Amino acid sequence: MIYIILLILSFSLTFYIKNYAIKKSLVAEVNERSSHTVATPHGGGIAIAITWFIGLIYLNYTNEIDATLFYALLIGIVISIVSLFDDIYELSPKFRLSIQLAVAIGGISVLGGLNTLNFGIFTIENQIVTNTIAVIAIIWYINLYNFLDGINGYAGSEIVFLSLAGFLIFSGDHFIVLGVATIGFLYWNWNNAKIFMGDVGSTLLGYNVGIFTLYYTNQEPSNLWIWIILFGLFWFDATYTLIRRKLNGEKISEAHKKHAYQRLNQSSWSHYKVTNYSIGINILLFCIVYFISNIAIAFIISIILLYLVMKFVDKKKRF
Repeated sequence: MIYIILLILSFSLTFYIKNYAIKKSLVAEVNERSSHTVATPHGGGIAIAITWFIGLIYLNYTNEIDATLFYALLIGIVISIVSLFDDIYELSPKFRLSIQLAVAIGGISVLGGLNTLNFGIFTIENQIVTNTIAVIAIIWYINLYNFLDGINGYAGSEIVFLSLAGFLIFSGDHFIVLGVATIGFLYWNWNNAKIFMGDVGSTLLGYNVGIFTLYYTNQEPSNLWIWIILFGLFWFDATYTLIRRKLNGEKISEAHKKHAYQRLNQSSWSHYKVTNYSIGINILLFCIVYFISNIAIAFIISIILLYLVMKFVDKKKRF
């Protein structure tokens, strides 16, 4: 019953925020980085955040979530609030980064640090090294999720997929809560979007994925690679694109439209088509994880798949 209530809450809040944003002219204007052509309300991520944290608190109250995971995820409130102000006032990059650093350190501290990193042929157990990598990973996840929130339904469908995959592989009612909190928003964002998520939603979702990755890695080191594979579509696109831009001598801080999903859209694919194909890729990634017991082989196959996807995008639209 609680999940139905949360779904209705997310749906209703998104509808209210959409109408309020239109009334107050809080819209995402079209610019050189935009993949949309019509000024559209933003801030729908507020509905995701409110629903998510209410659901989290309920799970903690009913003892249906580990306390360590609960408090680590609860720190995400900070990134949501700061990102909300960034949506409205455009905060300085240095301030945003400092908050992201503080949130990442806070979340990792609550988790008790990252115990070990198992790379198969060698293992890193030095806590300074593992925790430094963990902090960088969370900050990167926060930002890359924001980078890849650019077309209708794309970022929302990704977190619904990760929630479903996480529940099937690891169980945990927190995955259901995150999924329904996003689905309520996604109804208004799917095709011909009526509202966008905004940084308030995308940065929170990126943080959540980072915390899930670290939490389950502490339970079993091989889980790190499961999450890396499941989240592959987003991190591979963001990282691969960043490296290619750096090698091309481009200024990394400048806005661009070179991510795979953006180039597919530029090649005449609709938002709807790009998002649907991304769901297909995610299903393949899930099958790789679910049916291949050797995680090293699963990782190699997933990397090959993602690289082939990028080469396909290159043929559709040159980098």
